Amino acid sequence: MSSAVVASQREPPELVHARRPLTLTVWRWELRKLVSQKRTYLGFGLAMIFPLIFVVVQSLRHHHDHGENIFESQITQSGLATPVLMLLFLSVFMLPLIASLVAGDIVAAEDGNGTLKTILTRSVDRGQVFAAKVLAAVTYATAAVFLSAAVATGAGVAAWGFKHIVTYSGTVVSAQEGLLLVFAANACYLIPLLTVVALGVLLSAATRNSTASVVGTVGFTILLFVVAQIPGLEGIHPYLLTNQYESWHGLLRTPTDWAPVWHSLWVCALYAVPSLIAAYLVFLRRDVAGG
Repeated sequence: MSSAVVASQREPPELVHARRPLTLTVWRWELRKLVSQKRTYLGFGLAMIFPLIFVVVQSLRHHHDHGENIFESQITQSGLATPVLMLLFLSVFMLPLIASLVAGDIVAAEDGNGTLKTILTRSVDRGQVFAAKVLAAVTYATAAVFLSAAVATGAGVAAWGFKHIVTYSGTVVSAQEGLLLVFAANACYLIPLLTVVALGVLLSAATRNSTASVVGTVGFTILLFVVAQIPGLEGIHPYLLTNQYESWHGLLRTPTDWAPVWHSLWVCALYAVPSLIAAYLVFLRRDVAGG
């Protein structure tokens, strides 16, 4: 055994801890990794392209048929209808898919590249690494949601103006208040979406396979949609994760309906907390001897 190794083994725990980087520093390492990965830009590209396509298609139409949703009837009347409709359309599948692209890869990629052992030799304990990876996946999902909302808002306002809008309750709100409601709706949607991230991290840690993790995470949400269509199971609908994708609707009513938001918080916690605990335990027991 080399003298350097022996010396490091004799160092007091206080010195080892003092040299240990902050978890925020490890988080920045993880974010730098995301910046260098193609799937990061694939997800952001998907988040941006759909709002742009929507605005272009609607601009080319000579008329618009009034839909069942109140915001559909306002597409050409206010640009603020666009981000609401985009959240409505993308929240079901596309945004969970985008979040899964990183969440399902965040741990499994280290197995594929054989780099986890190297990370754990940087005087960083496993808890820090796990926390940083979860934070990075959360950061990415949050950025994707608000990037999509920003593009949809900008494109919609550029095409149809920054005007007042009518909410689900039929109340007319100013353009400034409507913009705040758009931000609040997207922030509220993060509750179930970050739960999807937690599920993705669990599968990423457990399967050690990026493709299986991404497909498994998206497949789980699709399975819940299928379960919701089975006759006789209406009683479990309020407790399905997929039903929480619409909790933000309550923010677009007057007065604000907070009930679905609070309901979504505790229901999503039932999915997210056990998933993160299980992922953490799996990560702590990971054998990296051959990494």
